[in-house]
Amino acid sequence: MRTIISGKNLAIPTDDRSYVERRMKRLQRILDDRSDAIVELSVEHHRSAQLSHIVDVSLVIDGRPLHGSASASSHRAAIDEVVDKLERQAVDHRQRPRLRARPDEARRILRSIADGTADDAPKGGRIVKVKRYAIEPMFEEDAVSRMEELGHSFFVFIDAASEHLCVLYRRADGDYGLIEPVMGSDSR
Repeated sequence: MRTIISGKNLAIPTDDRSYVERRMKRLQRILDDRSDAIVELSVEHHRSAQLSHIVDVSLVIDGRPLHGSASASSHRAAIDEVVDKLERQAVDHRQRPRLRARPDEARRILRSIADGTADDAPKGGRIVKVKRYAIEPMFEEDAVSRMEELGHSFFVFIDAASEHLCVLYRRADGDYGLIEPVMGSDSR
């Protein structure tokens, strides 16, 4: 496993660098040689000095990314905590059963699921039509008139003002609703 250690606005002392490499070797017995680990150390000023040293570790196991983060009173304590977290995640990933089917058997299973004849096929509605269309930025008023023109009860568009993907829909009372997804905790 190759370990890349960097500091975010911080010069990393050689003893901390060697400690990180030594602790990351604990994960090496679980991971294969093709894995890369990116370790980023940073210091943020908090009210509590106990949370000022932050260690973020990102690595990839069999194409699946794993990420761990910890904050403590020192980088060494934080690296100990994040290595423990990542070790648990890596063990869980290794123990998770994988579906290994022959290609023709896998095709048969997928076909039966698509036809709805499989025993574990999802009950209820299924997708029977896929519609693709070019999407272009427009204002909310244009989206309302376009939705009315098409006779639909909803319309997906890119808002020209915010450049976000939006869903316009007709409410039961005859008015319109607008769904504008936002990332993270930036919701209104």
